[in-house]
Amino acid sequence: MSKINIKIEGVPYQVEEGLTILEAAKQCGYEIPSLCAFNHGECSLASCRVCLVEATGARGLVASCVYPVAEGMEITISSPKATAARRVSVELLLSNHNRNCQECDKNGKCELLHVAKITGAKEDAFAGEKTPATFDALTPTIKRDTSKCVLCGRCIERCKNAHGIGILGFENRGFKTIVAPAENRSFINSPCIMCGQCINVCPTGALMEVSEIEKVDAAMKAGKYVVVQTAPAVRAALGEEFGMPVGTPVTGKMVAALRRLGFKKVFDTDFGADLTIMEEAAELLSRIKNGGTLPMITSCSPGWVNYAEYYYPDQLDHLSSCKSPHEMFGAILKNYYAQKVGVNPEDMYVVSIMPCSCKKYEKGRPEMESNGYRDVDAVLTTRELAKLIKRSGIKFNKLPDEDYDTDIVHDYSGAGVIFGVTGGVMEAALRTAYFALTGKEREGVVFKEVRGFESIREAEFDLNGQKIKVAVTSGMKGAKVLLDQIRAGKSPYTFIEIMGCPGGCINGGGQPYVREVFLPDEADDIMDTYVAKRANALYSEDERQTVRQSHNNPQIKALYEEFLGEPNSHKAHELLHTTYNKNRERFN
Repeated sequence: MSKINIKIEGVPYQVEEGLTILEAAKQCGYEIPSLCAFNHGECSLASCRVCLVEATGARGLVASCVYPVAEGMEITISSPKATAARRVSVELLLSNHNRNCQECDKNGKCELLHVAKITGAKEDAFAGEKTPATFDALTPTIKRDTSKCVLCGRCIERCKNAHGIGILGFENRGFKTIVAPAENRSFINSPCIMCGQCINVCPTGALMEVSEIEKVDAAMKAGKYVVVQTAPAVRAALGEEFGMPVGTPVTGKMVAALRRLGFKKVFDTDFGADLTIMEEAAELLSRIKNGGTLPMITSCSPGWVNYAEYYYPDQLDHLSSCKSPHEMFGAILKNYYAQKVGVNPEDMYVVSIMPCSCKKYEKGRPEMESNGYRDVDAVLTTRELAKLIKRSGIKFNKLPDEDYDTDIVHDYSGAGVIFGVTGGVMEAALRTAYFALTGKEREGVVFKEVRGFESIREAEFDLNGQKIKVAVTSGMKGAKVLLDQIRAGKSPYTFIEIMGCPGGCINGGGQPYVREVFLPDEADDIMDTYVAKRANALYSEDERQTVRQSHNNPQIKALYEEFLGEPNSHKAHELLHTTYNKNRERFN
């Protein structure tokens, strides 16, 4: 792209043509206060008016987030006129904002307070009536408080861009305008898939996950045998909450922290991921050999499952019947491990630390139980785990690296680790399917063809004469394309991986907020690279593992020999498989 000449504060710069003033200023080393920058690319279309600047060729002040640079443009950020206008914009937002900051879940990560500090805005500059507020906490996943909403519209754009759905929109007009599902319904009465992507981009506490910290506290106080399992993507992001660079793997320190928080046992959900691959690969091969429904689609992501049930109920037979890894692991802990260690399953309380806020919904599904016991009792997000650690006074960065509990459900393979990134489930399944069909391990182990972050990736493999064409996508925009192909009878694929969140679990709705303003030591391109950095943390751990295929996990082998029999056995189906609801009208 061609370069153009501009001036910022009288200093000449060359920038790429087509950039907005905000983008150009950032490249040149300026931070213009804004509520639509630094947030996954979702712009609020200048609704907040926080980023006003002066620019030659414009009539009056312009919103730098949408106004394009032009050849010879001179931009002034610090003029008295621009400075005063930005301050007033923020003060107007504060005038209609519930300022109970001490009680807010976003305290310390609030972008409104960040721009208020920069602009020098006074919280009581304008006083008067406030917009009637709605508080919605009926779902087990997302809560909405319009008294904290600044009408930036980032959540609206995120839902459209990630999934093509548009659950949220502006309701009412004028002073009564709020952001809500249609007709200001609760999320529970809307076709929301509960992925939590809207939470990730909200600049204030208007959208937050429903916390289950108090449930875990109560279980510990009651003397329950509280065990914890951690999803692979958590280790790739938790360090960000403690000032570490994005993508720093913190497995050992995370385990040490969980042990100090009082959990009886600390396990890795990767064991459940290996178990999932054993069941899923066997199911895929059975469908191929016996004329089952193809393409088979993965079922690890509850947001994706919600989408399928709500929007494509006629295609549910294509979904694998496998539960997600943490639900499988929960079932094994209560029906196998508890017996082995002499604990009454009724006394065992299983906590899952997940990068995904939708796992809170998933654990409550009626199908997620076995022998009368819920597979998982509580789900905490990566952010909630960070809150627990900080609350307890633990100096995370100074913790030693410790190992997961070495027990009969301890081992995991590299294949289990990569579950946390888009393409990881596919690659893990292919590693095992390749062995099942050829009788040997694939040289080099990895299937790089399914790695990457493009909307839809496809590849074809020859597995001992069996041609298998596969596709991978994350985010429901890509899922819609693949499902429409299936519905039209034109799908060329044997196996499809779909994850609910763009990039996979590493970008889940429960992961730490990525904001350049709160990560000052990161590179300028962090919003373009944070997903890749988190993914690299998982790929690097996979490379360090001695065992990299699920079927070679010795404790998985022992589990089948001693308890389950074989993949897809009757007992395995009782504990590890699920069903779907073709008649779901709402998520309640």
